[in-house]
Amino acid sequence: MISNAVANAGLSYLDMQAYVGITKHIGGRAATDELVALCHIAHAHEVLIVGCGIGVSCAYIAKKHGCHVVGVDIAEKMIEWSQKRAHAEHVEDKTEFRVADILELPFEADRFDVVMVESVVAFVNDKARAIRECVRVTKPGGYVGLNESFYGEKPTPQISELVRRELGTDIPLLETWQTLWSESGLQDRAVKIHSIDARREIKDRLQWIGARWVLPAFGRLLRLYLTQPNVRHSLKAQFGSSAGSLQTMGYGLFIGRK
Repeated sequence: MISNAVANAGLSYLDMQAYVGITKHIGGRAATDELVALCHIAHAHEVLIVGCGIGVSCAYIAKKHGCHVVGVDIAEKMIEWSQKRAHAEHVEDKTEFRVADILELPFEADRFDVVMVESVVAFVNDKARAIRECVRVTKPGGYVGLNESFYGEKPTPQISELVRRELGTDIPLLETWQTLWSESGLQDRAVKIHSIDARREIKDRLQWIGARWVLPAFGRLLRLYLTQPNVRHSLKAQFGSSAGSLQTMGYGLFIGRK
C-alpha cells in the first residue's frame, strides 16, 4: 500500500518507478547488448551494475554470460524487485543485491571486471564524483560503461523547469557528458551516440522489461492515478516533462578502460 505521507506529497519520478516496479533506460535491450559487448562482459567474472532498478539487466547478463553480477540501487524497494526478478529468472546463485549510493559505493577499490551504469548518472547532481566512484571500484584493465541521456540542444525554459522539478537535477547537454568522460581518467575511451525514436522507444522498453512484469506494473500505476489526486498531479507533470524532453534528447554509450 502507498503510505498517506507519500500520497499527500505526491511521488517523485524515481519514487514512482520504485513503487510501481518499473525502470527504464533508453535504447532497451539493444542498448544493453551494445554496452555489454563494448565492455567485454563475455570475458568478465564479476560485474557491478549501479542503479540496477528492477534487475532486468542483472538477470539478463547473469543468465546470458554466466558471470557473477552485483546490483546496487539507492531504493530499497528496487532491490526487492531485483531479487524477485533474479528468482523468476533462476539466477539467484549468480546475483546479489544491496542498497547503495553511486556517490559512495560500499566496495573496495579495484574489485570488478566491469562496472555498468544505465540511466543513473543523469539523475545525480555530482556527476563527476559518481563517475569517479565507478572507476575506483573497477579493476585495472577493466571497463566502465554508461548509457546516459543527453540534450542535443538546449531545451526550452519550460521543459528545463519541469525536468528539474521532477528529477532534482538537469539532464546534461552532449558536450557536458563528453567533457565529463574525457576527465574520467579512463583509457581507450569511446562514445557511441544514438538518436531517439519515441514510438520505437516505447515498444523497446515494453519488450525489454517483459509483459509479465509490465502489465502488473501498469495496473499499480493506474490504481495510483485513479485513487490518489496528488499523485495524479505528479504523474501528469512527469509524463509532460518526458514527452517534451524526448523531442530534443538522445542517448550515449560511454565506454572506457581503467
